[in-house]
Amino acid sequence: MRLLVTGGAGFIGSNFVLHVLRERPAWRVWNLDKLTYAGNLENLASARGDPRHQFIKGDICDAAVVERTIADQGIEAVINFAAETHVDRSIADSEVFIRSNVLGAHVLLDVGRRRGVKRHVQVGTDEVYGSLGETGCFTEETPLAPNSPYAAAKAAADLLCRAFARTHGYGAIVTRCSNNYGPFQFPEKMLPLMIANAMHDRQLPVYGDGMNVRDWLHVEDHCAALLLALERGRPGEVYNVGGKNEWRNLDVVKLVLRRLGKPESLIRFVADRPGHDRRYAIDPSKIMAELGWAPRVAFEEGLSRTIAWYRENAAWVANVTSGAYQDYYRAMYQVDEQGRVRR
Repeated sequence: MRLLVTGGAGFIGSNFVLHVLRERPAWRVWNLDKLTYAGNLENLASARGDPRHQFIKGDICDAAVVERTIADQGIEAVINFAAETHVDRSIADSEVFIRSNVLGAHVLLDVGRRRGVKRHVQVGTDEVYGSLGETGCFTEETPLAPNSPYAAAKAAADLLCRAFARTHGYGAIVTRCSNNYGPFQFPEKMLPLMIANAMHDRQLPVYGDGMNVRDWLHVEDHCAALLLALERGRPGEVYNVGGKNEWRNLDVVKLVLRRLGKPESLIRFVADRPGHDRRYAIDPSKIMAELGWAPRVAFEEGLSRTIAWYRENAAWVANVTSGAYQDYYRAMYQVDEQGRVRR
């Protein structure tokens, strides 16, 4: 298989690249990434020098770059991780989300269709479904009801995949996952932010009352599901990928503190995020029945492994959180020069 991975220097993308190189030794991978703030070639250090992996710096919105890559390398399949993903940033400025997540997805679909790509996976999110009440789970039939600009942009990309599959017979598949965690996740996201702050005895900002519920999925389990979808998923279909593992945000934060031996007094409640969805939960029955996937990493085990990774990779964390990230963090949570949350 000659595979194009877009956004393969980011969190889930880099984990997937390494997963493919381990699990499919005969495949060749071309990795197209713009290297925005969340893309980091250090994530792929273990693949350095591997002739099966070739990195290309480029933007999925650039049709000429995408076309040249697909045509010149004889790409047979595409999996698209390239996207702006942080809800808070989409609330502050949505334009870049529309460009990357909608226009970029369209470019990949259009070029792939014209150039004879056989398989195409759009990596999506459960956030396109909106918010759940206290019971029930999202299924593939749940109506789309995005509540943030990020989620709306991802929903648009999903619908483009559906349209290309139905109109052109293109081999496009959509996956929608729950909250991922694991190595290489940029510390603007909840779990690595809480781990990093707790490790350095800084305050842990928790939105609202902390009772928002998320379904947590280890990135290794997600990568296994994506590989199955790429190889065996039915074109035009959607597959939900969830850990069947619901936790309230506040309980996750308290668990992180316990694992690190830190006091709960570090928790600081802050003003809630606008449009903050109350609960997500995914029913993964379809992918389990059709493709034989099941989550394997229990959350408490996965959390311990994740904390250990961030402890052992302090230099990686320091590198990605320098400079502009510090300005963003202080502005988002109103943090003073001493690291105290002011709101």
